[in-house]
Order: sequence, then structure tokens, then C-alpha cells
Amino acid sequence: MELRHLRYFIAVAEEGSLTLAAERRLHTAQPSLSRQIRDLELEVGAQLLIRNSRGIELTPAGRAFLDHARLALAQVEVAGEAARRAAQVAKPSFVLGFLTGHEVTWLPEALRILRDDQSNIEVIVHSQLSPDLARGLLQGKLDVAFLRREDQVPGLAFKFLAKEPLVVLLPSDHRLAKHDAIRPQDIPRETFISVPKTTSPALRAVIDDYAARTGIDLTPDQEVDNISMAISMIVSTRGLALLPLYARNLLPPSVVSRPLQGEAPMIDLVIGYNRANTSSLLKVFLSKVDDLIARGSGSIS
Repeated sequence: MELRHLRYFIAVAEEGSLTLAAERRLHTAQPSLSRQIRDLELEVGAQLLIRNSRGIELTPAGRAFLDHARLALAQVEVAGEAARRAAQVAKPSFVLGFLTGHEVTWLPEALRILRDDQSNIEVIVHSQLSPDLARGLLQGKLDVAFLRREDQVPGLAFKFLAKEPLVVLLPSDHRLAKHDAIRPQDIPRETFISVPKTTSPALRAVIDDYAARTGIDLTPDQEVDNISMAISMIVSTRGLALLPLYARNLLPPSVVSRPLQGEAPMIDLVIGYNRANTSSLLKVFLSKVDDLIARGSGSIS
């Protein structure tokens, strides 16, 4: 079994289509990809994929194999990253990842903690979507990430950091902006801007759960991948969005935030790291998470 077989299988499983996996991810011909998948199934000794009119579905064996295949590739990436770092003669480095926007609150405190122990340290910062941060941790490209708790990511560990309420974002001159708080039942009457399940699964789950709990329809009229796109869409459509409280750190004057009336939906922010990461700096950082929470929590409210 070769690593390329694992990569091909994961691409097909995630795209749900041999054609899309071949064209978008692997840049290869579909017949060749089909042969590679058949070779993998023969070597594994079980059918991993079912091909039907809707595309590709994983068999029970395929679902079990997928988690292990992802972990195997992640371990290879970690090994390669560790080797590259070891080959570099440079000062110690520590790579931090942030769910875009959270660096405003948490980066200064994270830097203070890291440099309390070692001033001669190179800190590298990435800002990405939560699923991308999880992949970066698995691949050994990040030491620590401030992200959502991503399910079904073997090899990662999470430490709870904070809970954030969701707030309503809307144009500053919108009629509802005059209110101190927004009634849930007012939201479905407006253009509703939300996030896709593919790029923000944790946030979308919280929004959908809130809709079910309050009995309102929050079917998105538009979906956006990040806060910048959300702001642009709010301004252009004069719509409303539900986003975590930290989003207000990034708002222009044309967009404001308002709390929800009643019990607001909450979403967790966690610190994630790879269990296989043996960095001494990571151990120091994790030992001071409580201090980080105490320092950073005052900046959230």
C-alpha cells in the first residue's frame, strides 16, 4: 500500500465523487483514479466505496478506513515537518494558528506567555478557518491553534478556552439597529446570511440548534466563508447574520452588532494541539493555559 493510495481514497471520500476528486484535488484522469481505488480495495480486502447515481458513498469498512487513513497521512506530515525543523539551524520557533479575528484578543496574551520563558523565540502566526487549522495541526504545520472543537479528527486534543454568545450583525442604519436587543422572531423576516456546514461546521450546528430551540426558520439566503465576506454581504443585501461576539472587533462603521433577546446561543473556543507533538515549547504553553484564560477573558466582554 502506497501513500498515494491513501491520498486518492481520502480525496474521493471527501469530494463524494470520482470525477470531482480527479479534477479538483488530484489533477488526474478518472479512469486512472478508479484503478487506484480498486487496487487499494484489493489490498485492504474489503469494499470501501459504493458507486451509485448520487456519486460515491462510504461503506462501513470505508468509514473505518477513512479515519485511519487520515491519521496515517497526518503522521507522515508530522514526521516530515519535524525533520525539516530539525535540519534548520535557527532559533526556536512556535507556530500559532487563529480562527480569523480571534488573534485580536488572544495573540498578545499568547506572546506574553511564550516570551516570559524564552525571549529568543520566533513566533509564526496563521489566520484560517477552523477546519483548516485542524488540518494544520494534524500535518505538523501548527503547534497550537485557537479554533472550534472539530469532531472526527483523530490525533488532536482540545482544551476549553472560553464560551462566546452569538450576536446579530446588521447595517448600522437598519431599522432593527435602533433596538438594544433583537427578538429572534424578527430575524426570519430579513435576508439571513449564514455560514456553510463545510467550512464552519461547529458554528452552523449552533445556529441550526438555536433555530430549532426557538422555533424560527433560519434557512440561509446567502452563505459566506468568513467575516469579511459576511460584512460585505450584510452591507450589499442589508441582511442580518448571527456570528460569535468576537466578530465585532472587525466591524466597519457601516455594520453594528446587537445582542439577542433571551438566552443567546453559545459557541466554544478551544485550544487544539497534536498529541504527537513533543515540542518543549508546547508543553510550557499548555502548562500555562489557565493563566492565558485569566489574562484573555477580560478582553472578551
